Amino acid sequence: METFLLMLAAIFPVVNPPGAALIFLSMTKHASPKTRRSLARRVAVNAFFVMAASLPIGSLILKIYGISIPVLRVAGGLVVAVAGWKLLNEGSPKTADDISPKERSKSYASQAFYPLTLPLTTGPGTIAVMISLGLSRSAYSGFTQDLEFFVASLLATIVIAIVIYICFAYSDRVELMLGRGGTDIVVRLTAFILFCLGVQIIWTGGSELLGTVIALQRAQTG
Repeated sequence: METFLLMLAAIFPVVNPPGAALIFLSMTKHASPKTRRSLARRVAVNAFFVMAASLPIGSLILKIYGISIPVLRVAGGLVVAVAGWKLLNEGSPKTADDISPKERSKSYASQAFYPLTLPLTTGPGTIAVMISLGLSRSAYSGFTQDLEFFVASLLATIVIAIVIYICFAYSDRVELMLGRGGTDIVVRLTAFILFCLGVQIIWTGGSELLGTVIALQRAQTG
């Protein structure tokens, strides 16, 4: 239970399902409730597999390809910032309404993994946290302790995935409460926050890379 609560407390603020739900709503504002719930289910399942896979093998994959966590942050931040910029500058609702429902459904289905799951829901921050938690397994010794850690981690990711589905599937309730005009304002603000979040992730990763370069130069000169 202690490990489960620790995992939940570490993952939930990074994933932030309620906040991500507003971004999800802004990117699916022309979808029907049925399409949005179906898409929310796919995103939740995808998010679960991304988190579950990052825990045991994330660090191994990064080592195989020689990718560092700061580089992962910078790359993910670029994708998030571009997505936010596109949302800020997308066409008017009238233009979007001209798209047929069948075309919209296909378009949303193709976005289930990218960008809705990765990097908007479970982005570089989530992957970095999961990898760090996975590396903390070295503090455990013995098969029983490793099994308890794995089960607790798996339960935590399942709970997060369920919360993602609930928040995303019923994000249209925000539109009912705020109305079309209020929702459009929230969408624009969320898009700006998303853009700022991407820039912040880039800044964090870039700062870590710059710190590594400075430390290397000091070691060489010292």
